[in-house]
Amino acid sequence: MNRKEFFKTSLLGAAAVAAAPSLLASCAPAKKDTGARLNISFQSGKALGETYAEKMDYCESLGVTGFEPGGWELVNQYDDLAKALEGRNLKVSAICAGFEGFILADDPVQKEAFDTSMRRIVEAAGQIGSTGVIMVPAFSRQEPCKPNNQETYDYLCEQLHELGEYAVKCGTTVILEPLNRAECFYLRLVSAAAAICRDAKSEGVKCMGDFWHMKEETSDYAALMSAGTKYLQHIHIASRANRCNPGEDGDVDNYVDGFRALKEMGYDKYISFECGNIGDPAVVIPAAVELIKSQWQQA
Repeated sequence: MNRKEFFKTSLLGAAAVAAAPSLLASCAPAKKDTGARLNISFQSGKALGETYAEKMDYCESLGVTGFEPGGWELVNQYDDLAKALEGRNLKVSAICAGFEGFILADDPVQKEAFDTSMRRIVEAAGQIGSTGVIMVPAFSRQEPCKPNNQETYDYLCEQLHELGEYAVKCGTTVILEPLNRAECFYLRLVSAAAAICRDAKSEGVKCMGDFWHMKEETSDYAALMSAGTKYLQHIHIASRANRCNPGEDGDVDNYVDGFRALKEMGYDKYISFECGNIGDPAVVIPAAVELIKSQWQQA
């Protein structure tokens, strides 16, 4: 090959390499629709307004489709909540705790308080169409608590089986929430919560991820995938440094990795704001909603 032929061949090769990405893109299969949907929810205290009607009007004005009340609120203001929901696209998402006592209480009085109040909330959750009632097995501050050992794990799974079966009869679920180590010694990882769901052997026992607490995880993607569609029932979101609105902590508020997991698994339940405000709520809350929508598209 002479010099003229060499350069001619090289130029043709370079052109082919330059064209390759566009050719590959045109041949690549379209992204599969997994059924994943972005359903944003606000906790009752996050929605601006004095009455339920005002709060729900505010949610709908931002395209928010879920409303997350507390358990005590649900039981004691059920009629007001149900009336405010009439004729809206807005639905109740999960119910945030609100029970008395705790499931791992070593004090029978506290355990009885949990059993009674939790079942009352679960029943109301089913009636209003909620996806489930959020619960923590034990906060670090709750005493006396059963020790963190295999016997306690087996006991928890047995108790959750009974509670989960009751939730199924009511048309809802109970949702385990892992927390960060400052708040909970017992359950800190989504994968650990998913394992408890599996061992509880009830379709009524699910778990959730919380982007604030998930700083305990090595990967948002892996954490949420560890629960998958079988167990993942709810998501909480907040800024990742100060637990305020997404975006208020700057670039650290990146949820794309976790959202990618949700989209791949076909997650279609709720991502609910559980957070405070640093700036003016009238400004930072709408901005946070737009950030979430944008990052969902990026994922």
